[in-house]
Amino acid sequence: MRGPVALAAAEPPDSAIQEKSATAFRTIKEAADELDVPQHVLRFWETRFAQVRPVKRAGGRRYYRPDDIDLLRGIRSLLHGQGYTIKGAQGILREKGVRFVQSVGRGEAEVAAPVAAPQESRPGDVMGGEDLPEETRTVLAAALRDLHECRAILTALHRLPDSIDS
Repeated sequence: MRGPVALAAAEPPDSAIQEKSATAFRTIKEAADELDVPQHVLRFWETRFAQVRPVKRAGGRRYYRPDDIDLLRGIRSLLHGQGYTIKGAQGILREKGVRFVQSVGRGEAEVAAPVAAPQESRPGDVMGGEDLPEETRTVLAAALRDLHECRAILTALHRLPDSIDS
C-alpha cells in the first residue's frame, strides 16, 4: 500500500502546476513539447543551424532562452510549415538573418513557399515533364499552385490560438 500512496504524494495535482513565465529558460523537454517536435530533432537542428546555441550547464543539460524558442519555432515553420529543406532554411537564415526567422516563429513575418528547382530528366525517369502535352503541364502547374495555397492556409490555421476551437 505504501507504493501508490508515495506515488500520489510525489505528483502535484494539475492545479498546482504553474506555467513558466515567458522569459524563463526551457529545458530541452519543455522546448520540444512547446514546439511539438521530438527532442532529438532539436539536437539535430543544433548541428545544422549554427545560430541555435542553447545555454549548456554542467553535464551538458541544455536550456533554451525565449529567443532560442522563437528561432526554433521559425526554423520549424520553414521546414515543416513552408516545406523548405535544411539547406533552404539555412539560406533564409543567412540572407534574412536570425531576427527575421524569429519573427517568422512569432507569426510576425511570412516567408513564401520555396520555389522548386527544375529537375533534370535522367535516363530511367518515367516522366520528366517535357513529354507531356502543354495542356497537361498547364493543368499540373495550376494544381501545384493550388497545393501551395492550401499549404499556406493550413500554416495560417496552425498559428491560430487553440481557444478558437472551443
